[in-house]
Amino acid sequence: MVDKEYIRKRYYVDGWSIRKISRQCQVSRQTVRKMLADADIPKYRLTKPRSRPAMERWIPVIESWLKEEEKAGAPKKQRYVSSRIYERLQEEYGEEFTAAESTVRYWVSRLRKRNQEAYIPLTSDAGELAQADFGRVVVQMRGKKTEVSLFVMRLQYSGVIFACAFSTEKIEAFLEGHRRALEWFGGVPRSVRYDNPKTAVTKILAGPAREEHVLLSNLRAHYLFDSEFCRPGEPHEKGSVEHGVGYVRRHTCVPVP
Repeated sequence: MVDKEYIRKRYYVDGWSIRKISRQCQVSRQTVRKMLADADIPKYRLTKPRSRPAMERWIPVIESWLKEEEKAGAPKKQRYVSSRIYERLQEEYGEEFTAAESTVRYWVSRLRKRNQEAYIPLTSDAGELAQADFGRVVVQMRGKKTEVSLFVMRLQYSGVIFACAFSTEKIEAFLEGHRRALEWFGGVPRSVRYDNPKTAVTKILAGPAREEHVLLSNLRAHYLFDSEFCRPGEPHEKGSVEHGVGYVRRHTCVPVP
């Protein structure tokens, strides 16, 4: 029987025509076309799940321990590692427990991954999204160490960063930071994403809805961009600008300016 590899190599490497392959290999042209169109890497598929007799009884036990730990809010440095779970299974179940430590380690890893929240990388087209935030830095002013606020806006697509320093994070600085950033960029993104700064958000409503400061609304009416807000307690949703704040802090404020 002629295999797919032979047919694909004759066509793509040697330049044979479909007619020649069909004639030489004595297969229909439809079959040749089907094999040429199938470029997927072969995957091994289990016809039925692998048995796991050594761990079948213990997986629910491990899972219950991990859930108890999560619910109790144990400190990160005092949470289960696979070796401790293996030891506890031996201590509590003795000769009944026969699985190897490597098997326990494998299943602990799988169970932890199953319970982790998945994050979708934030991407956007050019000009579609920017992120804005404040960060605090220490500078020398008139011989004294003084904490000031960095307003940072970062374009999501290009990663270009604008930053300027203010003595406050009040609404006036918030608006002025936008004006300077958009003039420096020479354009306006379709939307700007924020955490929920008290200067701009007067009330967090259900879902993505917010009651915004009237002056932020006025600013958007002038520049014609939309605003987006992260879910409360989810700062990773504006991780790009947080990294931008860190970049500015490390590259312009070390040593203390």
